[in-house]
This record gives sequence, structure tokens and C-alpha cells, in this order.
Amino acid sequence: MTLPNTPPHKWQFVATALAERDRTHRRRTLSVLMPVDAIHVRKGTGDRLLINFSANDYLGLSKHPQVIAQAIDYTQRYGTGATASRLVAGSFDIHRNLEHQLAQALGTEAALLFGTGFQANATVLPVLLDKDALVLCDRLVHNSLLQGIRASGARFVRYAHNDLNALEFQLQKHQNKTYSRVMIVSETVFSMDGDRSDVPALVELSDRYGAILYLDDAHAFGVLGPEGMGLAANMPGVDIIVGTFGKACGASGAFVACSEAVRDHLINFCAGVIYTTALSPGVVGAVEAAIVLFPSLEAERQHLLGESEWLRLQLNQLNYSTAGSASQIVPAIVGPEDKTLALAAWLETQGCLATAIRPPTVATGTSRIRLALSCQHGRSHLTQLVTAIEVWDYPSGSTGLN
Repeated sequence: MTLPNTPPHKWQFVATALAERDRTHRRRTLSVLMPVDAIHVRKGTGDRLLINFSANDYLGLSKHPQVIAQAIDYTQRYGTGATASRLVAGSFDIHRNLEHQLAQALGTEAALLFGTGFQANATVLPVLLDKDALVLCDRLVHNSLLQGIRASGARFVRYAHNDLNALEFQLQKHQNKTYSRVMIVSETVFSMDGDRSDVPALVELSDRYGAILYLDDAHAFGVLGPEGMGLAANMPGVDIIVGTFGKACGASGAFVACSEAVRDHLINFCAGVIYTTALSPGVVGAVEAAIVLFPSLEAERQHLLGESEWLRLQLNQLNYSTAGSASQIVPAIVGPEDKTLALAAWLETQGCLATAIRPPTVATGTSRIRLALSCQHGRSHLTQLVTAIEVWDYPSGSTGLN
């Protein structure tokens, strides 16, 4: 019996939204993986080994014995968790030491640890901006940066990707208007296209127009720049550097490198610092060991970038666009969502884990296989991947739809 005036089922909006994701081949699911080594995983309950081309463990440090040993050592000495926020009882000497280590390596006055890169961007930007500020951000910046900008209430304009003429046009257009501050926000290596921004040119523009320069260096930290310290390191004029430990460090967490004054400001006003438990000691130990290793890994970085270039050439010869990739992130742009899913499914049958990236993460019509390489990948691994892509027959092959 249906009662009069009964409202719709309260969770109908969930069913409707998921049905739409199914219809457009954009529904996300979680896959259970068991890591075997730096580049191999087992998926689900099966025994089949897959070469992992989707992780961000660029230097293979998640399995490095020194990194693991220091994580164990710090856990045994300090416990499994920091047990409180930094402002209560969770600020240990190892947190302070890691921050000093980062500041020295990056050429900044100070650094501050965060739980994740998303948390850093989403909570730091609202503290540095207000509703009277103007933000000019690259059109392809990460979602975490957009979340932080929107939360600030600032006016923001997204300039064409890596188009410095478009950025300067906006700086000129707004220079005579009254804003509390102007900020330029970009990444150094873009997470979906794998291309780089022109950091010196961004510094020059920010200096000329008096703008704050905020750069997310997550995918360059550990891989690019002198001693692998990133593209924003030791660059006077970069006001804020954000980096993560979940990529080349092989761990988790993040940092903001900045001036002492900005660090103090964040400690006093940033919710992402004030209201969250500090990084666990094991993570701090792993990160500290990874950063110590960075300078000694130049041969691994050169191998990684060389193999990335070889892969781009092979994919281009197969008529796949790799966007403007100039890093260890190599997209193979397929286009339609269903076709991209089909290719990912086919690659898995061929022993390669290569995840399909679809809208809304990327623009409609640009769904892709995002290939993230590690220095542990050899030419035989890449040849297996390229061969599988070359022989794939769509739509005769697996549809990959779920």
C-alpha cells in the first residue's frame, strides 16, 4: 500500500546518477590489487601477474630496501601513528627534521607537511586567497587546485593550457582593477597529458605583474630538475611549491614549501594543518630515506625519461596522440569512452595493467590510456605493451564495457 504524499525514495538520486554513469561508460569501480614488486601486481584473486603501467612509483622506491627499513625503524621508535594533530601532541622531531630537509633541498625558507596533495591544495588555497582576490590558472590544473580556488570564493579565470600569451593577456586586462591579490596557479608536469609548464617564464610574468606564483610540482618531484628535486626547486620567484610523497617517494603525504611567514600563516589558519592527525612516523621515515636517495638516482631518471621518449615514438607510429607529453607520463589518447575501456580490457588480457581515464577527469572525446612509467620498466616490458596495442582489433576484440 502506498501512502498519499509519500516522497520519492530518499536515495533515488544515487541510483539515477550511477545509471547515467553506466549509460555514458563513465562509472568508476575499485579493483583489488596485490603488489608483487615495483612494477608487477596481481589483480583480484587470480594468480596472473600483470605489468603495472598505471602507478606513480616513478623510481620504484615503494619497494626500496632503505626506504622500507627506515619506515620500520621510525615505526618501532615512534609508534604506528602520530596520535594527534601537529598543534596538540602530534608534532614530533622527525616531522620538524623532514621539513628542514625539504626546505634545504628545495631552496626555500620553510616547508610544512600535509596528509595528501589533495588536502594541501584544497585547504591551502582558501587561506591564501579571499573573495576579493583574482586567480589565473591553467585550464588543465588538477581537480584539487580547482577545489581550493572555488572554496576561497576568489574570482578565477582559466587561461588556455600552457599559453603564456593568454596568461599575460589576462594579467594586463586585470592589472588596473582593485584586487586584494593576484595569484597564478599551475602545475609543472600535468598529470593527464604529461607535458611541462615553462617555469622560468611563469616566474618572469609573476614578477612583472606582482602576482603570487603557486606551482604544484607533484609529478616532477623526484624525477626532474637538478638531483631530482623538481622543476620548481631553487627557483627564486616561485612563492609556493606543493609536492607529494605518494609518487616518486613511493610513500604518501605531501608538503608545501614557502617562506617562514607563509608557513606560520598556514599553521594558524589552514584547516588542513589544524584539524588533522600528523603524518605517521613510518611514512615520515620512508619519505626521509627517499629524499636522501634522490641525488644518487640520476641514472635511473635518465633511463626513465629515455624509455618514455621511446614509448611516445612507438605510440605516435601507431597513430595515437600522446598530447604534449615530455615526462614519464605518456597518454595514449583513444577518444570515445567505450573504445578506451575496450583497449584497457584487452591490455589486461595481454598481461598489462593500463587504466582507462575518462571524463570528467579529462575532456569529452579525449579518453585515454594513461601510461605512468617507472625506472624499473625495461624495454621488454614496453615492447610487450606496444605489441598488445598494435595487434588490438576494435570492435572485434574485447569490449571492456562494465
